[in-house]
Amino acid sequence: MGGLAAGATRDGAKVMAVVSVNRDKPDRWKADVAASVDMYNEWFVNFAPAAYRAARQETTAQVEATLRATSNLARLDAALLKEQPATLPVLRMSTCPPLAVDRLIGLAGVSSNLVKTMERGELPPRMSEEDLNRDLQKIARTLVQMVDVDIFSWLDQPENPRAPSSKELFRAATVVADRLCGAVASPIVRNAQEQRQLSTIGDWLRRRGYQQTDETPALDQMPPGTYAFRVNVEAKQGRSEKTVNIPVDAIAMPKRRRAGRMPVLIEAKSAGDYANVNKRRKEEAAKNDQLRSTYGDEVRLVLFLCGYFDSRYLGYEAAEGIDWVWEHRIDDLAKLGL
Repeated sequence: MGGLAAGATRDGAKVMAVVSVNRDKPDRWKADVAASVDMYNEWFVNFAPAAYRAARQETTAQVEATLRATSNLARLDAALLKEQPATLPVLRMSTCPPLAVDRLIGLAGVSSNLVKTMERGELPPRMSEEDLNRDLQKIARTLVQMVDVDIFSWLDQPENPRAPSSKELFRAATVVADRLCGAVASPIVRNAQEQRQLSTIGDWLRRRGYQQTDETPALDQMPPGTYAFRVNVEAKQGRSEKTVNIPVDAIAMPKRRRAGRMPVLIEAKSAGDYANVNKRRKEEAAKNDQLRSTYGDEVRLVLFLCGYFDSRYLGYEAAEGIDWVWEHRIDDLAKLGL
């Protein structure tokens, strides 16, 4: 799937040839993969721990708030869960062993919709009061039975309760925060890397005289020399008349805009291993197909890659007509007309 040839027309408008940046240069792929892996690993060692620590610090504060709400777990009942459903993720990580969502559902024998809704900090609006109270009691009973008394040492003798020291509270909150962050470590790192990639793209564009805009006009109406982040692009859904919003990480309209020219659409992609990228590679192809079926071959979805992207992944994307720019060679963005 390629662009129109030089001099070809669409609806009477002359369209420029699409220049391939990396997809048609397989002789470079091996060296680029090695350089990209090195760049990702250097970032991970130097910056990922800081991102994780920041998330852990924020999560520790959430755990401390949950301890206050539950009187340091002395009050863990259905009324508390009903009053503060957002405490459930913290309480799941306060048991021995920590409970995954599905494990809690199975152990307590409760509605999966209830637990999954509580994970979002809400209660199911259509669940009857009777069923809600019954299932919340089951959840509370399960959590109380499985509280990790090695962490919450002040609960190890229920018949002789005592108040925890501030040191004990902080230690317990830190351990539970570590468990929570450990369960979502990959998203924490991935989000930090994505933010860094978008910042890198923005810095590059600004140095070349581009201005960021918060407005999201139609693609063909975007002012020359502007760019935007996290834009929803409307596209057709298959052959139907229905449309869907396709999220795109960055879009940039070249300063030298020609008739029929569309902005460049950029997807920031990073990966810390080879397995996950090959699982997700079809997502970009589907997105690219939807965009081109809506806007024609003039629209370009380009990947901005950093990390573990092997030849199998690159070959698949190239076969789908998708090009990419390596972060370690960011100046290749200029070959897209930017």
